[in-house]
Amino acid sequence: MAPSVTASTRDRDAAHADRLEPSLTPGNPGKLGMWTFLAGDAMIFGAAFAAYGALRINNPNWPVPAGYLGIAIPAVMTFILLCSCFTMVEALDGVQHGMQSKFQMFMALTVLGGLLFLGMQAFEWHRLLIEKGMSLQRDLFDATFFILTGFHGCHVFGGVMYNGVLLIRGMRGKIPVAKAGLVEVAGLYWQFVGLVWIVIFTFIYLI
Repeated sequence: MAPSVTASTRDRDAAHADRLEPSLTPGNPGKLGMWTFLAGDAMIFGAAFAAYGALRINNPNWPVPAGYLGIAIPAVMTFILLCSCFTMVEALDGVQHGMQSKFQMFMALTVLGGLLFLGMQAFEWHRLLIEKGMSLQRDLFDATFFILTGFHGCHVFGGVMYNGVLLIRGMRGKIPVAKAGLVEVAGLYWQFVGLVWIVIFTFIYLI
């Protein structure tokens, strides 16, 4: 077969493969990996919430969370995390349109929001440990509270580290428009973290 014919065949095959690429991740295969990870993570959180519900239902010793834990501090934490989800969207918009100053400013705010959330969670845990005497070993309510909020806190910490690395790379000019997909993947993760916290805040603190 002539080289020109072979090259033409390869070009047609490549074009065909491009048309078959899933619309979910156009030009960004990392999104597929993140969606897969988030799907598995959602099932883990779902199982944890189901276990929480199974332990709580018809348990006469289960305290009323809103009155026992208080909601002032977690309400502020929720507000901060939701604001950081907004700043993450703005950071992505900045890098997608080549506005590096906007990307850096809003990514810095996102990282700051995550750090504030973690700091307030540490303060909340300390308050509950000292004032309420809560611990993993005391009862099922305490155990489920610390496991669920702690597992989510680990996710926030991981997101802060990831976003911090992206911020540093952006400040060094290593995240141009062509690499905006890196920020998009981080944004998917961060929005998931915010969504899970809304569920935790609702089920653990309010209901």
